Amino acid sequence: MSAQNNYPKIHNAMWPGLVGKGPDSEPPIDLDTMLDLTAAAEVNGQRFDGVDLFLFDPHINIDSAAGDLEHLAAKIRARGFVVGSVVAPVWPPTGGGSAMGSEEERKRFIEQVRKGCRIAARLREMGIRPYGVVRIDSACSVSDWAADPEGNTRRIAETFREACDVAESFGERLAAEGEICWGGMHSWRQMVKLLEMVDRPKTLGFQADMAHTLLFTLGYNAPEDRLLPEDFAWNDPAAFDAAYRKLTDVLRPWTIDFHVAQNDATVKGSGSHDKTGRHCLVGDPNGKLDIVREAGYWLRGADGAPTRAIRHICWDGCMFPNDVMMQPKTWNDILAAMIAVRDAHGWSE
Repeated sequence: MSAQNNYPKIHNAMWPGLVGKGPDSEPPIDLDTMLDLTAAAEVNGQRFDGVDLFLFDPHINIDSAAGDLEHLAAKIRARGFVVGSVVAPVWPPTGGGSAMGSEEERKRFIEQVRKGCRIAARLREMGIRPYGVVRIDSACSVSDWAADPEGNTRRIAETFREACDVAESFGERLAAEGEICWGGMHSWRQMVKLLEMVDRPKTLGFQADMAHTLLFTLGYNAPEDRLLPEDFAWNDPAAFDAAYRKLTDVLRPWTIDFHVAQNDATVKGSGSHDKTGRHCLVGDPNGKLDIVREAGYWLRGADGAPTRAIRHICWDGCMFPNDVMMQPKTWNDILAAMIAVRDAHGWSE
């Protein structure tokens, strides 16, 4: 494809300034700094088009008043950006609750979805958000889910259907992020089963993150769904491509939001469950993904043509150390990779 492609638009995630930060780690990086780092990145005259947001303090209060949102929109516009997708804080520590939990927990989950959709819709009405979704997950652990797999998946599906009702009332769509740490969403097979059980394809889709979906092929937390041998040595790219294509062929029709990322095929976390993918820098020597090639499995259909289903792509780099995120080279390298993905698999309008 020509380098003149202008879709999908290229976004940077703001939540790496918050995720993994805090009292027992490094301090958060404030939203203004994350925006400035993103705005400063430039590769051959091209820059990021926008940002995706985490609706959580200290970046954005989920209960933000109208004036707060106007101020937010102004600071984003001032840097030449738009907003794409937003993350609703549905987890218990952030005021939400398990999607398979008690009636009260599920009520808190739905309330956080409602608040997230309210902000998303308001930003859209203000003209600062031309596309994007509201991101959710099951907000429960794999170990808790495993106590009653069938019953818990049904409860998550019921909660997600109610969340779809809320999203539709705001004119929004929801994307469920498949990740090995979320109960009922921790393997490619379980993810498809849940989406089909919810059966609201116009409202609920899949958010594919390249770092997390790589781990689906290895069967972490779901060895029965492993697509590669347990002792896979990463010296057989054809075998990996076949496994990755199998899961992308199944999940691509559901995919409405896409995170470009790198992964070294290891996990972080504690215990035997609830581990999550390790995001790596673009040039990490241990990275297992050919970012441009594997991105094409999500952005191109079975016929080989761009699906044009994804209006923007977002780089997700959670858990990078603060000193790495404060280096301009980090964001220039990321932007260069994102441009390469768009050049290879995008289109012009």
